[in-house]
Amino acid sequence: MNEPTSPLHIDDYRRFWLTRFCTVMATSGMVVVLGYQLYDVSRADYGMSIAQASFELGLMGLAQFSPFLLLTPVAGIVADRIDRRLISACSLAADLVIAVILALTTAAHALSLPLLFAMGAAHGVARVFMMPAMSSIAPNIVPPAILPKAIAYNSMAMQAGSIFGPALGGLVFAIYAPLTYWTSAALLGAGLIAILSISPVPPPRANHNIHPLRQMAEGLHYVLEQRFLLGCVTMDLFAVLLGGATALLPVYARDLLYVGGAPVGPHGLGLMRAAPALGSALMAFALTRWPLAHNVGAKMLWAVAAYGVATLGFGLSRTFALSLLLLAAMGAADMISVYVRTSLVQLSTPDDKRGRVSAISGLAISASNELGEMESGVAASLLGAPGAVVMGGVGAIVITILWAWLFPEIRRARTFTPQTLETAKSGQMET
Repeated sequence: MNEPTSPLHIDDYRRFWLTRFCTVMATSGMVVVLGYQLYDVSRADYGMSIAQASFELGLMGLAQFSPFLLLTPVAGIVADRIDRRLISACSLAADLVIAVILALTTAAHALSLPLLFAMGAAHGVARVFMMPAMSSIAPNIVPPAILPKAIAYNSMAMQAGSIFGPALGGLVFAIYAPLTYWTSAALLGAGLIAILSISPVPPPRANHNIHPLRQMAEGLHYVLEQRFLLGCVTMDLFAVLLGGATALLPVYARDLLYVGGAPVGPHGLGLMRAAPALGSALMAFALTRWPLAHNVGAKMLWAVAAYGVATLGFGLSRTFALSLLLLAAMGAADMISVYVRTSLVQLSTPDDKRGRVSAISGLAISASNELGEMESGVAASLLGAPGAVVMGGVGAIVITILWAWLFPEIRRARTFTPQTLETAKSGQMET
């Protein structure tokens, strides 16, 4: 039997792709509305100023990150010991329950800050187990030769979901707020059915006599000893941590960006949240057609720098159309960074460590996103939202320059093959 030349030729992969699309579309739409409701409730019901309500958005980022900080080692161990389909299914079921609770409380006009924070934290718990399990499934159902292409398709699923989810969520919210959450619940149900229809993914053979704490340490040690991998993960972490603007989009939608003399509101917020995903999806599609093959490290450095420039421009923009274009440019640049980092994680990690290493990578992603929201909220409470975003863009550019100097392995990396790390080391020895 001939080896498949595309991941889409594999039945299990198509079901996996559908799960990712439905899940991301559901949760991204849900999170957009949750953030807007948090900001609106803070302003309207609690009488907070723009700065105070912006700080509440930062606290929501902290609430969603805390489960990652506490549970990431556990999630990695679980992903290496239990069928990864079942872990993903349980996480989807948890998010489905959250969506139903938010739909019912929104319809009953019973929203409060404690409830919104509790739902945000619960969503963080679901994500911390979902990310390493889902990330580790693809290498088990796709041959290594076409795994980079599968990763690009995975990103297309995620970005397509991130485009349609926020846009649909904002539009439906403007019509009837609870329907946003009911739509998310239906999509999560579809994803749950799809993931359970994949063939069983038995956990890799491992010595379960080893103490879990030692297994956690092994996963962390593997990441720390691979300087190229460590440099990629930490550069993305700090660049997005400083350059994250998405947490402050509710401020722009309600109080800073206008169309026809009126704030762009929740529908505009949905479009703004969808714009980076659109840029990412277009870039992901380009990468499936023209995968990166040479000088991958240098290209990632340029992409992170471009992300910082686009973030800076968004912070200064007061035109809605220009803001959307800049957000799309941020997403496209970030996609290149994600593509390079994810390919290296999956291809350079033994299967028996993949869950733990993916969990550590997931922690870095969450830290950059959720802690970035916290940083943005605190900065906005001191500098205002525009000042916080501009400062973040400058910070992302500075991080790129520093990491190019601190991790020359990144600049010297040529390809995604496992020999990349050795090539980078030998290049360093020659200089």
